[in-house]
Amino acid sequence: MRRLLLALTAASALLLAGCTAAPDPSPDTSASPTPTTTTVVRLAGSTSTAVAAGTTAAGRAVETSRALFAAAPGIVLAPEGDTAAERSAATEAARLHVPMLLTDPVPSASASVTSTPPPAAPDGVAAEAARLGAGWSVGYGGATIPGLRSRSADAVQPQPAQQPCAVLVATDPAGDAAAVASARAAGASVVEASGPDLNGQPAVIAALAKAQHARAVLVGRAFAARADLAWSVTAARSGWTYAGGTQRAWDGRSLHVALYGTPSDGRLGVLGQQAEPATIDRVRSLVSQYARLTDRRVSPMLEVIATVAAGGPTGNGDYSSEIPPSSLEPYVDRALAAGIPVILDLQPGRSTFLTQAKEYASLLEKPGVGLALDPEWRLGPKQKPLKQIGRVSAAEVNATSAWLAQLVQQHGLPPKPFVLHEFRLTMLQQRQDIVVDRPELDTLIHVDGQGSQPAKQATWRAVRAGAPAVGWGWKNFLKKDHPVLTPAQTVQQVHPTPDLITYQ
Repeated sequence: MRRLLLALTAASALLLAGCTAAPDPSPDTSASPTPTTTTVVRLAGSTSTAVAAGTTAAGRAVETSRALFAAAPGIVLAPEGDTAAERSAATEAARLHVPMLLTDPVPSASASVTSTPPPAAPDGVAAEAARLGAGWSVGYGGATIPGLRSRSADAVQPQPAQQPCAVLVATDPAGDAAAVASARAAGASVVEASGPDLNGQPAVIAALAKAQHARAVLVGRAFAARADLAWSVTAARSGWTYAGGTQRAWDGRSLHVALYGTPSDGRLGVLGQQAEPATIDRVRSLVSQYARLTDRRVSPMLEVIATVAAGGPTGNGDYSSEIPPSSLEPYVDRALAAGIPVILDLQPGRSTFLTQAKEYASLLEKPGVGLALDPEWRLGPKQKPLKQIGRVSAAEVNATSAWLAQLVQQHGLPPKPFVLHEFRLTMLQQRQDIVVDRPELDTLIHVDGQGSQPAKQATWRAVRAGAPAVGWGWKNFLKKDHPVLTPAQTVQQVHPTPDLITYQ
């Protein structure tokens, strides 16, 4: 009765503490009756992101145990590769609420008994058991660790259940059964990921957003190549998503329909031909039309021209009229409140894209606001708008995208759309050198040629030929296309299906 009361008291303390557990309620009867110390389960209290991306399942199991447990009275063992033993050990580790580790693989049946030792613990596994303060092990498949008392499963009482303190994201839960078992033993929730891009997976985003103060443990070799995982977790925890539950704009499963232009100026596009409430209704109407024509998820966007190429010198001589961010902010905020992402379009004249982008940092710090570069209006020192088609170097594009990616990292923002307009191959100079794989950005090439449909299709094919792996955008000009495609014709005639269809 006294032992039961002590266990209940300790379990109550666990519920209050959140990430601690009671002493082992079933001490080994073969040990000294008056031990000087008793190891209890204590969970790691850090909320930082931990990565278990070692080259072996045994190594990843050790890394997971280290990420989740500060101490444990015992461990459960199985030889790596023994599926049946691993399955039994995983069940037992979750029941006992202690970590599961893997020993060396079982020797083959043809191996000499005298020359091949039984399953043993690699150095990292033995060191982890020592770090935990484990005094016993429950082994399956003959797995043991020298120096630890081997105990049968029915001789060990479970530790009290843990309060959820972590989320474990595994790219291969079956292959990392030991790591998953340790997570369940620690009270962590477990979610499967299809790959290392956390921000493109609705289930992962939902799990991390739900557990704001829990530690994220990422398990799988695929995570070894990602150096940005702390940001990726922070961005997922924001919970901000597009309509399909993902933070990736161009995921191959979505179609965004956008209106293009400048607020209150209908000369530059359909976005400004009506007040904002009517603009929102108009783009939603287009979305509903497309939703009936495709299996993709269709959602609205607005592309707002923030800097407008000017026919004459402006105040700073750059031939570009910059709308103050403070003037655009109410418009942007109302669109975001309506669930409509916004892309800010830059027509820099003789300025640079990077210079102008920095002026809109306060708007770009908002989730749901992306950036578009329009090289048609990027002029040389002596050029003027409408006299020639502009161009931009890969170096300037890369400098702008690097700055934007840093902004995303710094503020823990979800990935941002990064749109590059192109209807002539000269517009994006050294296109093969443009960096398109920044995880913080979703790059899209927007093919915005105008005129006859045969000419537009030729432009579409020419721009896409030899292009990098990016999203793709198509533009319908309501006044300059001949004829203007209906939504049905756009879906039927433009292949492959664009990720973004814009109306100007």
